[in-house]
Amino acid sequence: MTTATNVPSQAQQELDAVTANDRRRRRGDTDDDTRKVNWWATALIAVCSLTILIPLYLAVVVALKTPDQLTTGTGFEWPNPVNWGNFAEAWERTNFPQALANTAIITVGAVVFTLLTSSVVAYALARNIHRPFFKGVFFYLLAALFIPFPIIMLPLVKQTALLGLDNQAGLIILYTVYGLSLNIFIYTAYIRSIPIELEEAARIDGASTWRVFRSVIFPLLMPMNATVGILTCVWAWNDFIMPLVVLTDPSARTLPLAQYVFQGQFNTDYTVAFASYLMAMAPLLIVYIFSQRWVISGVTRGSIK
Repeated sequence: MTTATNVPSQAQQELDAVTANDRRRRRGDTDDDTRKVNWWATALIAVCSLTILIPLYLAVVVALKTPDQLTTGTGFEWPNPVNWGNFAEAWERTNFPQALANTAIITVGAVVFTLLTSSVVAYALARNIHRPFFKGVFFYLLAALFIPFPIIMLPLVKQTALLGLDNQAGLIILYTVYGLSLNIFIYTAYIRSIPIELEEAARIDGASTWRVFRSVIFPLLMPMNATVGILTCVWAWNDFIMPLVVLTDPSARTLPLAQYVFQGQFNTDYTVAFASYLMAMAPLLIVYIFSQRWVISGVTRGSIK
């Protein structure tokens, strides 16, 4: 009886000892993490952040100044009084609601078509990359990354005019096609890290290739979809040169084109122009703030194989 009662107590003592060791180890790991702070990297990040914060501060300050205030001082002074009328003038001169709607339509269409087409093409290439034909197609698409846009700009203008694509629909198609190379490169690396056993299990249950992609692969691509979606959104929203050479209808102009009205032959209305820049940047900044965690997780997961 004595031996039977001692066995649980000894087991309890061993369990307590293991728990205490784990606690000490966790405290030690925490202390080690605190001591391993890389202050050089922290200082470098702080200095690099100033390259973003200082221009952003100057943009806000200039947008709130009058032309007379802009010509005095060093440029860093906060305006007194603040001129909010620059935003109202920019709203009227750029026809901001119409330009915003045009930009939003093009951006949303480009993001949707990019996610649907790039993911499908990347899935086909990733699962057949061992075949010479698919490997050749993969490298052919990657080669497009090294072709500068100005080289193909003039033929592009001619082709879009002949095909009747010098409008918003044509821009959506062009953003989808020209983003295919980089997006496939991003998608393919991530799809190859997905275990093939998941697809084999679905095929055993009778799923077709399209059903496997729709029900198994595409839901697992959500981190990459967020990454590709944000990159495409930023590109389509801020692009200036492609809408400039493609669009022919003045009523279809995007925000970057509408803001070109502030650039004159001999002068530039900087205060109203910067107010317009901030108004155009605000929607995209809000989208990025709410979706940055998916972008970071997508980049991180895509680097883990």
